[in-house]
Parts: sequence; structure tokens; C-alpha cells
Amino acid sequence: MSIKTANARERILLAAKTLFSSQGIRATSVDSVVKSANTHKMTLYKHFCSKEALIVAYLDKHSAEFWAWFVAQIERKAQTPKDQLLAIFDVHAGWLASPDFQGCPLIKAAAEYPEQSHAVHRASAAFYRRLQHHMTDLSARAGAQSPERLAGQLCALFQGAIVSAQLQRHSGAGVDARLAAEILIKNSIE
Repeated sequence: MSIKTANARERILLAAKTLFSSQGIRATSVDSVVKSANTHKMTLYKHFCSKEALIVAYLDKHSAEFWAWFVAQIERKAQTPKDQLLAIFDVHAGWLASPDFQGCPLIKAAAEYPEQSHAVHRASAAFYRRLQHHMTDLSARAGAQSPERLAGQLCALFQGAIVSAQLQRHSGAGVDARLAAEILIKNSIE
């Protein structure tokens, strides 16, 4: 792939990210992405065979970047599995309280494409399955009585706090989720 081609693809993804975040996915037309990326429709379709493919690529890119950042932050804060479970909610609370928090693109996309078999919904849900598997692994290594149940509870708490913060900024949802996670973890592990 040439540099010019890579740049066009990245410009399209960046334009899509900006527009999807501000306008919503369904409300954003391919024409507006093309215009914002300063490219042509033919170029967009060269890289993405459809709007759906563009949306899935955008979600996959977001998921990969967020996951890498998130795990690095958790591992920087804690070493043991139990402490990492709590650190998930420390990092989470910081993210929810950050001035640039605009909600979770994955949750927003799943809401816009509620049919679970739809490619956009599946791409959105994949991140949270990965998070739940990670939490299950940490729970098991920390000695939880029922690692799957604890991970399910923590994941629900994680997602619920995001939606709360999307609905009402600066509500303290991240801090409340951290406190609730501490109780769940203590009751499951100790």
C-alpha cells in the first residue's frame, strides 16, 4: 500500500470518527465523510466496500486503540489480578471524568444497530466480550468463588457507568462504579 493510499484510508477513518461522534452513525452520510476527508467517493469505496464496512473498520480501530491504552493503564497501576480488577475501575473512572469523554462509540453504535446479527452490532459487542473474558481471567487468578459471575457483574457495572456518564456528565458514575466493584470483588474473593 502506498503512503498516499494509506493516508487516504486514515483520513477517511478520522473523518468518520469525527462525524460519527458528533452526528451519530446513521445520520452521517458517505458524502459528508468524503467531503470531510477531502477525498472522493471512489476512494472511499476503494478502501471500504460499503458504509457498513467503514463503520466496522472505525469500530475495530477504536476497539484496538482503546484496548491497548486501557490495558497499559491497568497494568501500570496494579500487579496482582485482584488489584488489576480494581484498577480497571480506577482507569474507567478517570476516563469517564475526562473533559473529552463523549461516551462509548461501541455502546452508541450498538444502540443505533440493535439487531444482534448485524455486523456493526457484532463489532461493538466484541469489545465487551473481550473485556468480560479478561475480567473472568483476572477473577479466576484472584481466587473468586465464581469467576464468570463476578466478571459478568463487573462488566454490567462498567457498561452501566458509561451510559450514566453519557446521560449525565460529571455525575460521579465512575466513582460509584469503583466503590460498587470493590464490594463485589471483596465479597467474591475474600
